[in-house]
Amino acid sequence: MGRGAAIRVLAGALVLIGLSGAAPPPPRRIVSLNPCLDAILLSVADPGQIAALSHYSRDPSQSAVAAQARRYPFTWGSAEEVVALKPDLVLIGGTGALELNRVLPRLGVNQAHFGAPSSVAESLAQVARVAALAGHPDRGAALAARIRATLKADGPRPGEPRLGALIYEYHGLASGPGTLVDELMRRAGFTNLAPRYGLTRTGEVALDALASDPPQVLLAGRMAPGEPVWADRVLSHPVLKTIARRVRVETFPETLMFCGGPSLIPAANALAQAREMALRGVSR
Repeated sequence: MGRGAAIRVLAGALVLIGLSGAAPPPPRRIVSLNPCLDAILLSVADPGQIAALSHYSRDPSQSAVAAQARRYPFTWGSAEEVVALKPDLVLIGGTGALELNRVLPRLGVNQAHFGAPSSVAESLAQVARVAALAGHPDRGAALAARIRATLKADGPRPGEPRLGALIYEYHGLASGPGTLVDELMRRAGFTNLAPRYGLTRTGEVALDALASDPPQVLLAGRMAPGEPVWADRVLSHPVLKTIARRVRVETFPETLMFCGGPSLIPAANALAQAREMALRGVSR
């Protein structure tokens, strides 16, 4: 073989090596240990890639994707359970899984850590990252496009008044500024009044402050039809009975406010419906 031909063969081999290194095969067995990551994974991965989800996602009181999640194995998050599944990718949310952080690297298992998103942009970035890790970046882009389109479509119409509102999350905590829920409220046409009551993040609102300066709307999650919500409990307090008739209470499924990702679509729908009902004065 001449020198020129040898150079061409070597160049071709280097190109092939480079290409193979740039596109590793997608993971075949993914374990997710966080309910919010579970929901994203269910939207962007092939069903056969999902080795297990977190146990939280099977609980309809804690998950908006419980019906889907029940089709898959689950773990309680222990290192023994996860290792036994022989995953090649583990998705971890928050600061937990300390034991797994030590075990998985020794086994050569890839792990990806995620925090809780505090904005729509951060949530969409998580969607893109999970989809890329699963080997389906196009699905992540498509999901993000649907989320953006929904948020735009469900926003207030030009000239429509914004409504001052307070939103209660689980156990009566009100969402303050700088949170994902705060941004969803603003995008839906509400003004989050939490700072008026002294909240800089998520926390409790003093009843006397609420009584002296009530919001137009109290938004609250409902676990199931007919069950009381935290806003009902608040307004039934003797201190607040005098303002109960002046404040509208609008409800939506509680689980829609637990996560971002694909949950942003039904959450935006629910907040838009709450705004429309409040503007029209339609009773619950």
